[in-house]
Amino acid sequence: MSPSSRFTQPPPDPETSVDSSDIDEDEDAAPPPSPAATRSRVGWRKLTFLPAVLVLVLLATWLWFRQADLDALSTNALSNGQVTKALWQHVQLTVISTFFVLIIAIPLGVLLTRRMFRKVTPVALAFANMGQATPAIGLLALLVIWLGIGRRAALIGIIVYAILPVLSNTIAGLKANDPTLLEAARGIGMSPLGVLARVELPLAVPLILAGVRTALVLNVGTATLATFGGGGGLGVLITTGITSQRMPVLILGSVLTVALALLVDWLASLAELLLRPRGLEAAT
Repeated sequence: MSPSSRFTQPPPDPETSVDSSDIDEDEDAAPPPSPAATRSRVGWRKLTFLPAVLVLVLLATWLWFRQADLDALSTNALSNGQVTKALWQHVQLTVISTFFVLIIAIPLGVLLTRRMFRKVTPVALAFANMGQATPAIGLLALLVIWLGIGRRAALIGIIVYAILPVLSNTIAGLKANDPTLLEAARGIGMSPLGVLARVELPLAVPLILAGVRTALVLNVGTATLATFGGGGGLGVLITTGITSQRMPVLILGSVLTVALALLVDWLASLAELLLRPRGLEAAT
């Protein structure tokens, strides 16, 4: 055998050979974005899109009202600060009812996930389901008969109607926590209150905030019925427009209600994005 044939190497296999240009391209290619970064980017796009839509809707409504021919009855219903007063009453009903929903539903949900009260959970959820299954106008009518006409009856009706989403999401979020994490927290010497405050509740924040967001939108919609119990709000404009057959008054009340619901949903989405635990977001 000649020396040249001894040291001659076989030609490279085209199926197993690697082109150096492919290696360079793979090295230069950027890694794909993480799912958390993709969700965050989509979330921020939605949050910047909705305010633009709200501004356009309100601007179109204002331009339409400028050229609308209002009669004396419509002018009387919309003058002397009536619109501002109704809008402010609606905001108050929404904020106050949501505050009481939070201070009732979240502590109750935490309590029902403790070992001593777990047997009562189905009963509490059944009552909460009954509150939301009852037609809102019928519930308000019963409260007016019991408490009389006024804002108190309207607020209690809105609160009862909106407790279920926050309560059920709080229970579901706490029950979904990984038991091994809770055992690890107890193993390093955390007290039960410390485990709840520093482990359980932070992990349940996304689900709890989703329930709060649902309750906020429900409260805005249900508050329109407060006018039937003497609670005021934008429902005054809607009922005035319907009973007097004045379309401008009806449209203004409806547009403001929808805009307020979308604004509240946008604020809740913003809070949900900002308050979501960063460690949880990175892990998912």
